Order: sequence, then C-alpha cells, then structure tokens
Amino acid sequence: MAELLWMAGKAFLIALILTPIIRDISRSNDLVDRPGRRKVHAHPMPRVGGIAIAIAYGVSLISFSGSALDASTPPAWKIIPGAALVFLIGLLDDFVSLKPLVKILGLVTAASIVFFSGLRIGEVAEHPLSIWLEYPLTVFWLVLTSNALNLIDGLDGLCAGMGLLSTLALFTAALLHGNYPLAKITFPLAGALLGFLCYNLSPATVFLGDSGALLIGFLLGCYGMIWTQKSSTVLSMLVPLLALSIPLLDVSLSVLRRFLRNQPIFSADRGHIHHRLLDRGLTPRQAVWVLYLVAALAAALALLASSALSGLSQILVVLLFCLAAWVGIRKLGYPEFDLAGRLLSRGQFQRTMDHTLKLESLTAAVERAVTEDQWWEALVKAMTTLDLVALRWSGAAGMRESATPGRMAAWSFRIPVTSTDTVEIEGAFSSPAKSFDLIGFAAMVNRTFPSKRSSELRPPADKVTAVLP
Repeated sequence: MAELLWMAGKAFLIALILTPIIRDISRSNDLVDRPGRRKVHAHPMPRVGGIAIAIAYGVSLISFSGSALDASTPPAWKIIPGAALVFLIGLLDDFVSLKPLVKILGLVTAASIVFFSGLRIGEVAEHPLSIWLEYPLTVFWLVLTSNALNLIDGLDGLCAGMGLLSTLALFTAALLHGNYPLAKITFPLAGALLGFLCYNLSPATVFLGDSGALLIGFLLGCYGMIWTQKSSTVLSMLVPLLALSIPLLDVSLSVLRRFLRNQPIFSADRGHIHHRLLDRGLTPRQAVWVLYLVAALAAALALLASSALSGLSQILVVLLFCLAAWVGIRKLGYPEFDLAGRLLSRGQFQRTMDHTLKLESLTAAVERAVTEDQWWEALVKAMTTLDLVALRWSGAAGMRESATPGRMAAWSFRIPVTSTDTVEIEGAFSSPAKSFDLIGFAAMVNRTFPSKRSSELRPPADKVTAVLP
C-alpha cells in the first residue's frame, strides 16, 4: 500500500507543478479554446492540459520499480504504446483539428496495438471468444470509452472528475479482489487527475483538450479489460460498465439522438447530458456536481456488483441502476425520445408505417398502368385504402371525380401534373389519413401521370399548393 500511495503521490505532485507551467506556455503560444455557441466559457482558455496528466502518469508508472516493463506490473507494457499513440492523436487534434474519421482510424490503430500486445476481451461469461470476435469487440470498446470521455468534456472539471471517480472505483474493486497489477496502474492516474483538477475545477484556468480526454477514456477502457481478464462472469463484467456509466450513457444517447434526427453521428450539437442540465436552469458548477454525485452512486453500485453478493442481489443492483437511468433520462426531457415514445405508445408509428406501405402499393399499381383510364382506376381503388374523402382530376378533356357519400372534407391538396391537368384530393381530420404523406403522394402522381412519362416536363415544385378551408 505504501508503494501505491507513493506512486499516486508522485503523479499528483508532478501534475500539480506541471499543469500551471503548461497552461502559461499554451496561453503564450495562443493554444487556446475560444468561446463559441456550444461552449460555456467566456474567454479563451489554454487547452492542452492533458500534457501534464500524460507526463505525470507516465513518469510515475515508468519509475515504479525502475521500469514499466518490470514483471511486478505486467499490464503496464501492454497499454503504454497504445496510450501514447492516443495521446499524440489528441495532441495533434488540439493543434490542427483533425477530421473525425482520422481520429477514429488513429484510435482503431491504438486499440489494435493493445490487442496484439495481449490485452483483449478474451472471454464472456467464461466462454472463450474467437479472434474474429474478440478483436472487433476490443477495438469497439476502446474506441467507445475514448470518445465517451471526450464527448463529456464540456464543463469545467467534468471529464477529469468523471475519470477520477471511474478510476477510483476500478482501483477499489481491484484492491478488494486482490488484483494488484490493476491497482498499480490505476492509482497513478487517480493522483495525476487530482493534481490537474486543482486548476480545472470551476472557474477553470486550463482545459484537458483532446489529448487528455481521449487518453483518460482509453486508459479506463484498458483498465476495464484488465478487470475482466480476472473476472470473466457476466455480472462481474458489469463493473467497468457501471464505473463508466455516465460517459457511456452520454455517448449512447448522443448517437441515438442523432440517428433519430437523421444527423451525422459525429456532428456536434448541444444535446449532451450537461447541456440538458444547463437548459433546465442549473449553473455550470451545479451541473458538474450533480453529475459527480450520480457518478459516485454508479461507482458505489459497481463496487456492490463486484462484491460477494449473490447473483440475484447483483441483478437487483443492475436493475436499480437501469431504473435510475431511465428516470434520469425522462427528467432531462429529450424531445427526440419523448416524440419517439409517443409514436410507439399511441400507435402513430404503426399508422405512419401502414400509410407508407399503402402508398408504396399504390405507386406500384399506377406504374403498371398504360393508359390514362387505368391510371385513374388505380387511384380510385386506393381511395378507400388511403381513407380519402374525394378524388378529382381536372383537365382539357373535362373532369373526373370520385367521392365517398356522406363524408365532409376538412382539407384539400391540389397537384398540377401538366399545364392543363390537375389532381386534387380531399380528406378529413378525424381519420387516420391526417398522417398521410402528401408530399410523397404528390411526387408519385407527378412521376406516374401517363401523358408525362414521355412528352412533358414536370411543373415546378412551387406549383404544388395546399388549401385548408
């Protein structure tokens, strides 16, 4: 224990002394993070504080027992090369702003280095995995944890604090289970993060930057795999997931939100958990401490899951966390998830899919029509299926109309298909047809109108009009 305290203390002192030096050098060379729409700080802030953490951690780890390759710390040599590459990728991004794909490729390379050094997800529930499965799982896990810590780095002290709590949870679990190699490589990071936080808590004077955030996430991912190599049961594998639950939950919600909005996954937005807390009226400092408290509770649950509890009790711990996470997400009030929930719970999703399939069926029918009469008959047959009140076709040759007796139209939609021909549909608000894809219907009518397929150009898009009586 004395050796562990010495390692952590050395990392703490190095970070404590080195951080302000790097901060001042960064400010002098204009290596700062400038204020912006998604950012809370009001003044340019030095952004390469991760250098101090990397140096403090590396020096403390390498100097232990003379070398990082010492037999008493076997996992160290497996993670240092990959971690060094991640740090360099992040540092380069801090200087020149790399494209997301370049950073991902760099992280995949670093994860591959770690994998082929012997650190990998080798078993799941005591079942060995083939290399074709454990390699992508290992790479995915390390890329995920690296980006999770990087994405949550949005408020003073948030990323470093999350990293500290996660590291302490894994360190404590390692001590409780006699996993001393894991304890020896985690505690120095805790010391380095604590020293850095002296300058990163609100009001911060220096930021981590990608060099620090990516490195912390990558190291925590490696620690999680070292833990699972000693404890490969399903429930014990939940320990690193719970320890990293807040960053992992944030990145998962970000991917899901952007998928629902049909946005690029790597696009930036203002929808992270800390942003939602700010939108609900919390100050940046309050938001950070709320997330600290939640992360501390998750760390406590991780330790409970790693303890000698029965399997049923461990399952209850996991269910408790899932329930708390669900309640928390609901309280954050994400509009994407609220809308998706309403679509699923109230049948709107099923009705939308039903109408889409009906429209596709109608499209196939009218595309088979050769004459105008066949085309019109296909539209008339679809009236009942699409729950339309009336269908009207006006042209140089006169008007054709089909209507449902006894039903009153509440809206109409007019589609010019040629310079002389117009198709108009009418519907009622009281029917499911209110979710009808009018634009899709108009595009289908324009594309399939028989006389236009070979002789006329389509009318301009701005000629399509809707009339609400």
